[in-house]
Amino acid sequence: MKALITGASSGIGRELALQLKDSYDTLVLVARNMENLLKLKDEIEKTSKAKVIVMSLDISDINNCIKLHEYHKDVDLLINNAGFGDLGLFDKTDLYKDIKMINTNIVALHTLTKLYLVDMKLRNSGHILNVASIAGFMAGPLMATYYATKNYVVRLSEAIRVELKKTKSKVKISILCPGPVATGFEKAANIDFNFHGTDPKKVAKYTIKHLNRFYIIPRFIIRVGKFFTNITPKWLLSRFIYNFQNKRDKK
Repeated sequence: MKALITGASSGIGRELALQLKDSYDTLVLVARNMENLLKLKDEIEKTSKAKVIVMSLDISDINNCIKLHEYHKDVDLLINNAGFGDLGLFDKTDLYKDIKMINTNIVALHTLTKLYLVDMKLRNSGHILNVASIAGFMAGPLMATYYATKNYVVRLSEAIRVELKKTKSKVKISILCPGPVATGFEKAANIDFNFHGTDPKKVAKYTIKHLNRFYIIPRFIIRVGKFFTNITPKWLLSRFIYNFQNKRDKK
């Protein structure tokens, strides 16, 4: 059994690798930070029998996604975890950072999902876990691009889920939709959470325990939040999100 995790050098991706080390023979860990990947590889191989393969790749380049698939085709569990955000008025945030975010959060995830889904459907087995966010169920003033990318992940995954059911495929797909998590995300996004985010270890543990679900939402309060996104007027929800994000701005 082989699992492949993008964005595996820190945060949720790292903790998911640690959770899977005893149930998968091979872990393919992908990120840009090779130093952190090597530390994780050493930690896993010292505490389990899993073989760990690390690859330093910037998957915002679609060609690297294609190379990754060519190197490792026999994957049983694909976890599309790589992603980042940015905080600020849409007309003020950096265009090139926006495009890199879209390429990482959407294009890379789309590419890897498509390539591995083809393989899995031919075998009629496999599982894809796409890491989205509670942000994927609403618009996000002051984080417009990030929220839009996570909406894409949610809607793409929902559509694929229906296609798999209608074709009676045994391939599974899930989306992980956490709220704020205590990772390096806030630093990259110039955010001050003003509170303690959920421990990524707890998020990873909950995720693996509930992997057979489609919507994986680790905290009860976040599940309640998702419910209210369905019944709250969009204009009111967007105004709330604006006020919430405005308090988090570190700039």
